[in-house]
Amino acid sequence: MAALHFELVSPERLVRSGPVHMVVVPGTEGDFAVLAGHAPMMSTIRTGEIAVYTAAGDTPERIHIEGGFAEVSEKGLTILAEKLEPVTTH
Repeated sequence: MAALHFELVSPERLVRSGPVHMVVVPGTEGDFAVLAGHAPMMSTIRTGEIAVYTAAGDTPERIHIEGGFAEVSEKGLTILAEKLEPVTTH
């Protein structure tokens, strides 16, 4: 399966850019998953966690996000976050 190009942007900088398998986003209308080939769309983001899967079946990287926008286009998924921070597990 083709990789999804994912960009995560904070107000300060480009946080992440590159290929991933899937990203689960906390949209204001509910969580949604984005894979390569997803139909174009835009959504606002509620406070929650983004789950970034680098490969199918992997444990996701989790990133706490507070507000922002997600855009899915033919180029991939871009998230413009108002505030974000990695989630640490113990």
